[in-house]
Amino acid sequence: MTGHRAPVAVEFQALTKQFGAVRALDGLSLRVEPGELVALLGPSGCGKTSALRILAGLDAPTSGVVTLDGRDVTDVPANKRDMGMVFQAYSLFPHLSARDNVAFGLKLRGKSKADRISRAAELLELVGLSAHADKYAAELSGGQQQRVALARALAIEPRVLLLDEPLSALDAKVRVQLREEIRRVQTEIGITTLFVTHDQEEALAVADRVGVMSHGRLEQIAAPVELYARPATPFVADFVGLNNELPCQVIDGSAHLLWLTLPTLPGSVSAGPGIARVRPEAVTVTADPGGPATVTSVSFMGAISRVHCELDGVRVTAQLPSARAAEFTPGGRVALQLEVDAVMVVPV
Repeated sequence: MTGHRAPVAVEFQALTKQFGAVRALDGLSLRVEPGELVALLGPSGCGKTSALRILAGLDAPTSGVVTLDGRDVTDVPANKRDMGMVFQAYSLFPHLSARDNVAFGLKLRGKSKADRISRAAELLELVGLSAHADKYAAELSGGQQQRVALARALAIEPRVLLLDEPLSALDAKVRVQLREEIRRVQTEIGITTLFVTHDQEEALAVADRVGVMSHGRLEQIAAPVELYARPATPFVADFVGLNNELPCQVIDGSAHLLWLTLPTLPGSVSAGPGIARVRPEAVTVTADPGGPATVTSVSFMGAISRVHCELDGVRVTAQLPSARAAEFTPGGRVALQLEVDAVMVVPV
């Protein structure tokens, strides 16, 4: 693959962004390492798109600094920043073929026709669309159009790739396929990438690290496994993944819930009553005629199922392979275990 450039580091330093009375970013500091893919994850209005637009040069911060490899680019115009962008809307030119859409940025940069054709062919092969080079946008599916948009963004050999909710307009199956393609392409090229999404599964699947945002602040940034297993704040615990909500008492840094005593994670309630967040897949359920819990229902979800139980008035959900879940029926007695080494406890 030609056109490789040494990856760059991106850094936000104490960024704020004010829209009237609304503070979209509230002191955001974040470093994206060279060649790293970082996903910014959060609900609508959390500031993730504002951060991306400021990096792109489409918006200016109210205060703070943006650097590329240590060079301050806060006041550099968008067209001088060398960013490749892919948006939710594919924004392809309908009167141009896939090949010409990919080559469009190269034409603006004065590249020769031979270079443009060669580079476009290379990128279309990279995204698996060589056979569709002569098709117009209307002749391509949504997923294919977004692949063309990705190839177009990469054709100009950008220093940073910016992806703003690039998959949200696609159906579920295509989203999964394309997110895997984006990760493959990003890894192959080695380009520093910022990926903005509200879809937690998407963020956890593609990113080296995921930054969870709320009200313009970065709540936590960590590798997907760490973020999921050890949320740093109650917001992250609530926002990422499904949780059981188990009443507990916190005494001397330990949560007393059901029949267990478990250490609490940093950021938990320090003492008194609270709600422990426990992932369904951390709950094991075993058929036991004398068990303390009762199965209330079983939800089939394809490869996995959820077994919903009740124990002393508390609802507990276990997630397990459907082949195993088939042995449980409503009314059956079961024993439950929690396979966690620590829990996040949030206020009641």
